[in-house]
Amino acid sequence: MTEAAAGAAGRDTEAVSRFVESFAAQLVEAGMQRMAARVFAALLASDEGALTSAELGEQLRISPAAVSGAVRYLAQTHMVSREREPGSRRERYRVHGDQWYEALTNREAVIKRWEGALRDGVASLGRDTPAGRRMAETLAFFEFIEGEIAAMMERWRTHRDERFGPGSGE
Repeated sequence: MTEAAAGAAGRDTEAVSRFVESFAAQLVEAGMQRMAARVFAALLASDEGALTSAELGEQLRISPAAVSGAVRYLAQTHMVSREREPGSRRERYRVHGDQWYEALTNREAVIKRWEGALRDGVASLGRDTPAGRRMAETLAFFEFIEGEIAAMMERWRTHRDERFGPGSGE
């Protein structure tokens, strides 16, 4: 939401800006790139969950190149998607209600690749060596996490539907 839109909606634009910067700082602490965190927080705080590059640039006071780089990162991590504005060539960037599910699912694919590498490591080092045992334990941890994420996401969908209504995450 641009400052003008926030003001028109009766929102305190300074409070919205403080939220965006505060939440972005927390995402940066967790390892996200700074500009991507700011863009994600701005999208999350917008009523439609979607803004154009120009709107993001205006709200965050950043260049089009900075928006482009941030959106590229966020799209690769499945946290935002690009869409065309109807009747326009301009793109809008959208955060979805299920962005956390998408981000976790994407991480699950990374965990699967790590599992494959760890299996190779265990085979190369030997299960009975100290390094092999350490890798086997790490592999077991990731296998455990993978199963827990799948079960947890199923419980989340049920909880979300009970709390916000069926199909609310779409």
